[in-house]
Amino acid sequence: MGELQLAVRFTCLSIMNILYLYGQPLLPKMHYLQPFSVSQLDTLRYQATTIVAARLGRAEPPLQREVVEYLLDVDSHMWSMRRSKANFFRVMSLMSGAVAILRWLDEVGRWRNPVTTLLVHVLFVILLWYPELILPTVFLYMFLIGLWNYRLRPRRPPHMDTKLSWAEAAHADELDEEFDTFPTSKTQEVLRMRYDRLRSVAGRMQTVVGDLATQGERLQGVLSWRDPRATALFVAFCLVAAVVLYVTPARMVGLVVGLYVLRHPRFRSKLPSVPSNFFKRLPSKIDSLL
Repeated sequence: MGELQLAVRFTCLSIMNILYLYGQPLLPKMHYLQPFSVSQLDTLRYQATTIVAARLGRAEPPLQREVVEYLLDVDSHMWSMRRSKANFFRVMSLMSGAVAILRWLDEVGRWRNPVTTLLVHVLFVILLWYPELILPTVFLYMFLIGLWNYRLRPRRPPHMDTKLSWAEAAHADELDEEFDTFPTSKTQEVLRMRYDRLRSVAGRMQTVVGDLATQGERLQGVLSWRDPRATALFVAFCLVAAVVLYVTPARMVGLVVGLYVLRHPRFRSKLPSVPSNFFKRLPSKIDSLL
């Protein structure tokens, strides 16, 4: 069996009109002045799907309603293990650049490459002494990245990617679950197995959400006096920091902080830092949950 890909290319007579459209809203003005509610959007989407399915059902050869609904992503809000994996790895791929930058900064701070670390020191001092060069440097850097990536630009139009969609690595039961009707038409044994699998995935998500809530509550509890000693320490630190920052020039403070962050590993400790220990000891509402 082969694979048939259809590409439609749109051309324009004026490139200026196309560039002008990039700054225009996607929907008509009335949609933003009097927006629809979520229920109204669902109703309109259902009616549009019904109209398209009815017209294509009278075509020759006719298309079934299930095919039209699949093409229009009517069930995109339904649970699918395959789509969940695909979206998760899309997020991981999106964050890979930020993770790579953080790893590079960590290597710079640990002096893995002394030459690179010294160059970063020089660049940091230059930008600190001439802060008006920060934004031009950032935009120039993005301009150079864009020129560098021009040679790697896509040569062909995008198409359905089975690897990105995790269609090749999906199990038969996952595909059967995705194409199942709503309400389901499966037996109790199959539903019990899928329910247990869903509980396992939801449990991991619940743990991540709980950790995020815990960190946010600790940050919120710094000034809430729930822990009087911690709040008193933080308030005293804020007062001292305000006086020091008022007296000391901002460039000197930035220079000291930057050199402290980029200090040699010989002057580092393998134990967690004092601010990290202080933050982890702040109270949260996790102990109040049942």
